[in-house]
Amino acid sequence: MANVFDTLQERGFIAQCTAEEDLRKLFDNERVTFYIGFDPTADSLHAGHFIALMAMAHMQRAGHRPICLVGGGTGTVGDPSGRTDMRQMMTDEIIAHNCECFKKQIARFIDFSDDKAIMVNNGDWLRKLNYIDLLREVGASFTVNRMLAAECYKQRWEKGLTFLEFNYMIMQAYDFLELNRRYGCRLQMGGDDQWSNIIAGVELCRRQQRPAVYGLTNKLLTKSDGQKMGKTAGGALWLDENKTSPYDFYQYWRNVDDADVEKCLSLLTFLPMEEVRRLGQLKDQAINEAKAVLAYEVTKIVHGEEEADKAQKAAKAVFGGGGSAEDMPTIALEGEGIGKKLLDVLTANGVVSSKGEGRRLIQQNGITLNDAKITDVDYVLQESDFPQGAAMVKKGKKKYYKLTV
Repeated sequence: MANVFDTLQERGFIAQCTAEEDLRKLFDNERVTFYIGFDPTADSLHAGHFIALMAMAHMQRAGHRPICLVGGGTGTVGDPSGRTDMRQMMTDEIIAHNCECFKKQIARFIDFSDDKAIMVNNGDWLRKLNYIDLLREVGASFTVNRMLAAECYKQRWEKGLTFLEFNYMIMQAYDFLELNRRYGCRLQMGGDDQWSNIIAGVELCRRQQRPAVYGLTNKLLTKSDGQKMGKTAGGALWLDENKTSPYDFYQYWRNVDDADVEKCLSLLTFLPMEEVRRLGQLKDQAINEAKAVLAYEVTKIVHGEEEADKAQKAAKAVFGGGGSAEDMPTIALEGEGIGKKLLDVLTANGVVSSKGEGRRLIQQNGITLNDAKITDVDYVLQESDFPQGAAMVKKGKKKYYKLTV
C-alpha cells in the first residue's frame, strides 16, 4: 500500500509539515493515531471543514486511526486565527448543542466501529484543569515573545488581543499533550491557519519528554484567485441539509470556476487521480461534464447517494437535460401564500437572506415567477400564479424553487 503521505501530497492536501521524513517512516511502520479538532462555532460544519474531513478519511482508508476532537473546552474561548475581531461568546448550552451536531455530521465521513476511530470532547479535561497547576505544568514551556510572533496573534495586534484569546494556543497545545498521554496520539492535522497552534503542541510534547510527535497542515479551500471557497450570497455553504439544501449544495459545486474544477475533484472526492486529471483537462463546453461529476460526487459524500441522485435529476430538469422537477427544492405554502407579498414569502422561507437582498434582486430583475420577471417589490401572490397548485421561482440565473399550495 502507498504511503498515505504520498497520497495526500499527490491530491494537493499538504501545506506544511514537521520532520517530513520521520513522519513518512512512521506511516510506513505503524498504525498512527492522529487528531483534528473542530471548534463548535455553529450548529453545523461547513465547506471549510470539508477538506479536513476528507484528509481524515484518506488517512483512515490507509489504516490509520483518527481522533475527532470537538471543542467543548476551546469553544469557550474561541480561536483568534484568521480573525480581525473577537468571536462572540457562546453559552455552555449552545456549545454542548453544537458539539452534538458536529458528532453526527462527522460520523458520515469516518467509521467509528471496532476502534477504527475515536470521538472526544476536550471539555472533558480542559474544564477540570486547575489554573495554578496548568501554569506550573505548561506555562514554563511557552515564551510570550514566541507566542506574539505567531501569525494568528499578529493579525489581532492592531485592534487588540484579549488575554482570553491569548490563552487559546496553550489550550490547543494542551489538547495534543493530553491526547498523546491518553491514546498515544502522534500527529495533529488541521488547516494551514492552525500552523502556529500545531507547532505549539508539538513543542509542548517535546518539552514534556513525550515520544516524538508531528504536525501537518492541509491547504485551505480557496479559489484560484485566492479567495475562500464555500461562501454563498446567504452565507456559508453548510453541510447540514436543513441549512443548505442538497440541491443548493449540488448547484454550488456545479457552478465553480473552470480553473478550480481539477483542484476540487482532487481534494473533495475519492475519484482516482487518473480520472481527476482527465476531467480537469476538459475545456470550453466539455468542462461542464467535469463540473457535473464534481457536484454529484461531493453531494454523494456529504448527503448520500439518494440525495445526490435527486439533486442531479432536479438540475437536469431545470436546465433542459431531462429528469424530474419533483426533486427541485420545494416550499409548501399550504394556501397561505395567496394574498401575501412574494418578497415576504421568499424571505420567510430562506430563498433570500433578508428583505433587503430580495428588494435588490427584484430591482435588478433577479427574481422570476413562472418565466415572468418580477419588477414590483410589493407584488402580491395570486391564485392564478399557481396553475395546478405550483409556481416556479428563479433567483438569479441558476437557482430554482417550486412553491406549492
